[in-house]
Amino acid sequence: MDIEAEQPVAGPSRTAVGPSIHTSSVDLGTPSSAPERPLPTTHFYSVEYPGFVQPASAPLAVERLGGQQAIDTAFRRATGRDRVESLLELRLRPDNPYAHPVPGEVVPTSNIILKVVKRKRRRKDGDSGDGPIGEYTVQAVGVAPKTARFRSMADFQYQPDMSDPVAQLRGAMDSMDVDGILRYHIPPEKEDYTISEAGPEAMNIDPLLLGEGEATKVRTRSNLRLFPAPLFSRQGVPQNYNYKANTASVETIVVDDETGIEQKRLINRMRWKGFGPISVSYAEKNVPDKPSAAVEEQRGQADKKILKRLEELFQERPIWTRAAIFNQFQPLEVRDIVNSKYLLPLVSYVFEDGPWRDTYVRLGYDPRQDPEARFYQRLYFRNVNHPILRPSVMTRRQEQRNESAEARFSGMDERRSHIFDGETITSETAAFQLCDITDEMLKEMIEADDEDSLRDACNERDGWYTTSALERIKSVLRLKFFSLLEGHVATREECEKLLVPQEGTDKLPSRYRPKLKFGKHNMAKGALRPEDAAAQRLMTAIEQQRKTFPPR
Repeated sequence: MDIEAEQPVAGPSRTAVGPSIHTSSVDLGTPSSAPERPLPTTHFYSVEYPGFVQPASAPLAVERLGGQQAIDTAFRRATGRDRVESLLELRLRPDNPYAHPVPGEVVPTSNIILKVVKRKRRRKDGDSGDGPIGEYTVQAVGVAPKTARFRSMADFQYQPDMSDPVAQLRGAMDSMDVDGILRYHIPPEKEDYTISEAGPEAMNIDPLLLGEGEATKVRTRSNLRLFPAPLFSRQGVPQNYNYKANTASVETIVVDDETGIEQKRLINRMRWKGFGPISVSYAEKNVPDKPSAAVEEQRGQADKKILKRLEELFQERPIWTRAAIFNQFQPLEVRDIVNSKYLLPLVSYVFEDGPWRDTYVRLGYDPRQDPEARFYQRLYFRNVNHPILRPSVMTRRQEQRNESAEARFSGMDERRSHIFDGETITSETAAFQLCDITDEMLKEMIEADDEDSLRDACNERDGWYTTSALERIKSVLRLKFFSLLEGHVATREECEKLLVPQEGTDKLPSRYRPKLKFGKHNMAKGALRPEDAAAQRLMTAIEQQRKTFPPR
């Protein structure tokens, strides 16, 4: 690589100050300043390659650094505070995907590139051997404003078993071998976590390095299928992790069902129990009629008074939203329901999607089979005026205090936040069940039972309502809700005008839709991101095509 020599630079004129180099003796009795010489304007980029590089092996060194394009990109980026982005990776084993590279970084420097020429001359016959035998010429050819340095150790190297299915899958993905990817299967987990090794020959250790009795001792090595992480930390300073045993781990005896052998295992007493309600999708045919086994085990520890009240509420009304069910209890009781985790799962399950998404449904009750369940369908839309940035915890607490004080001052009952009457607003997010909408105009539309409003069979998107009927309900609800946010109560005339179809069509008039900035705060709950939704649609189309045209 380039030969460098660091010299002080005097002023903005880019001149090097230093002693001149001569081959003859220097008179120390007459001090004199060194002459100033202008520096060339040519810039060089230097790489401190941690290895021996010959002219013939320079292309191989460039290849180990990722190629000329990777080097150019690293040097083109900014240095200084942004030098974290100016990185080079040295791969000593580029063909091995499990050999992690040595990280290097590009740092600003003020180095001078010198060209040193040594001219040899032969001694003449009779010359003494004490004189000079050559002349050196030093010429500054440019400066090196940036240098790539590799100061980290080439450690973290681990070679897994390449016959392991995970290693074969990685190789197939690197080579885009579709057949190899399809052949991958998850192997059964075995408990042979250690393998015996007979003597030092297994690790090629010189017996003289071992003490008495160590050479013949049977050794073991780990057989865990631990594959290297895809990325290691670039921080070179070790951290004090203070490794210690988990205080929640206890030793227990586990009996193998097949062999009957007793083995010791460490069990985490504080592990997650899985007390959430059973979640089902709309496509599933059956609904659960009893809680999960983990939840049923906690029935004896449940608060009998709260559990009985929950059972009575779900008998009165089979489907509740979270806000609606919490509004039936006192604040201290709500805290017990939230902290216990298993009170609601003892009496209800949850739909993942469909018209009753994110609602608590009574165990054994299937709203897809009961037309009366249309009154419990849930309408949800995001408030576009809601700020995208998430407020701090202190801000949210202060807003809750202000809302509580305002509710007490106005005489409004906080436990009616799940009800929409068309005149008061209690939440920034519109999420209401149809049975909790008391507005007169909306009630007329919800309770309509003509053939233009109801379906004969339940639909995954619109439930028991027809598409046109549900869209009309949504349009009026949306208009009334956002009008209240702006401090205006929408009149019946305004709502009826919204329901008049466009001339010559059967579509409702279009309304103003503000353009939203993409982000997780303006996405419906449970909705996929655009790229994930596109990928899912593509996979569905491929699967349908495969079923239509099966391979021969």
